[in-house]
Amino acid sequence: MQTRREILYGLGSSIGALALSSLLAEDAVETAAGGPLAPRDGHFPARARNCIFLMMEGGPSHIDTFDPKPKLQELHLQEFVRRGEQKSAMESGQRYYVQSPFRFRQHGQSGATMAENWQHLAGVADELCFYRGCQVDSVNHPTAMYQMNCGNRFGGDPGLGAWVTYGLGSVNQDLPGFLVLPEVSWPQGGAANWSNGFLPASYQGTPLRPQGSPLLDLKPPVGVTPERQRQNLDLLARMNQRHAELHPQHDELTARLESYELAFRMQTEVPDAIDLSGETQQTLQLYGIGNATTDSFGRKCLLARKMVEKGVRFVQLYNGTWDSHDYIARAHGNLVQGVDQPIAALISDLRERGLLDSTLVVWCGEFGRTPDNGIRGGTAYGRDHNPNAMTIWMAGGGCNAGHTIGATDETGMTAIEEVHHVRDFHVTLLRLLGLDDNKLTYYHAGRFKQLSQFGGSVIEPLLA
Repeated sequence: MQTRREILYGLGSSIGALALSSLLAEDAVETAAGGPLAPRDGHFPARARNCIFLMMEGGPSHIDTFDPKPKLQELHLQEFVRRGEQKSAMESGQRYYVQSPFRFRQHGQSGATMAENWQHLAGVADELCFYRGCQVDSVNHPTAMYQMNCGNRFGGDPGLGAWVTYGLGSVNQDLPGFLVLPEVSWPQGGAANWSNGFLPASYQGTPLRPQGSPLLDLKPPVGVTPERQRQNLDLLARMNQRHAELHPQHDELTARLESYELAFRMQTEVPDAIDLSGETQQTLQLYGIGNATTDSFGRKCLLARKMVEKGVRFVQLYNGTWDSHDYIARAHGNLVQGVDQPIAALISDLRERGLLDSTLVVWCGEFGRTPDNGIRGGTAYGRDHNPNAMTIWMAGGGCNAGHTIGATDETGMTAIEEVHHVRDFHVTLLRLLGLDDNKLTYYHAGRFKQLSQFGGSVIEPLLA
């Protein structure tokens, strides 16, 4: 039986040779560097070595968080005027402009503008780089989530963390390179948001359960010693090696065996990594742990800091229910209360430990929201989905801290300055981590694939 390399060699065409070169290069990375997650250099000198990605699922309203629109006070309750393609994502019934229920203030030497209820984040305002020019394609949550997390609206592609660990590996070989901290209810689109897609299985995100044991079967069964586990794995490895020699095209087998080995090592490493008992009371209070409002997300943020300290390359945190179609004052008000202190604590803690310069922190949702009322009548004001305008901010990791880049129009309906598709933001994120999107490719289904789908541009003003 011919191997896949022999088949490609036999093609005799340029694409066959290119594909063969890609496959050999992928094998060389994994074998010469010591495994798929072994740390390796990127394409450029990296400004950041790690990334903590704060995903606010549901679409936070930029108009009610970080992008004030005084014009809406003047237009409040006037009929929503459609200009060209501008319209609400879920338009029906009478539409009218609504002002933000929050007042805005400027903070720090940078004069960063935030809604008044970001009381803790205001204290680290000069560490933040706000970007108001990003646009996406979809108004639906699952497809927009896929595009923000994977670059592809239709799912099936690798997540951001999968691409990053594919390119850079991970410092700690006893923990996954890509960790995910979801909520009890997983985000729309589910685990496909952190899938390895067509990349080898070693690069998929590993979710930690928010309740109970973070990982199932973390402890071996009663009576099974580490020595016995090691013997079992060694026997399995010998049997699988013989099978792999006969069927070299079965890459999934190798990946599965690697996952068994990693799981064995994690039984030693994970308990310490997720144990918060060694943290000082001052640190726990800093993150809001013990407070009913901030405890859940505070624990996630503190775990993210611990994981970065231990060499995990990419950590993604989820916070949901930002889909405020009505009662936005109450809904967004409560949500901000739950994440404000933990996020500010994460940034200040990373800074105090000398980790902020090497850790890129990203905050975003899957899209922004419209300036008009999100319900069909009444006074319980909310907002609809808006792919044409949103706010993303970054901290640390070589971003242009203390600056606000880009702008939206006077009502916040669409981006008008430094406007870029989300693919360009992805390319910029990779650049900060030392990766070139055009070189970080994987041959699959007859072509070389990349995070941006077909290329993009670095948003230079976002770089320090």
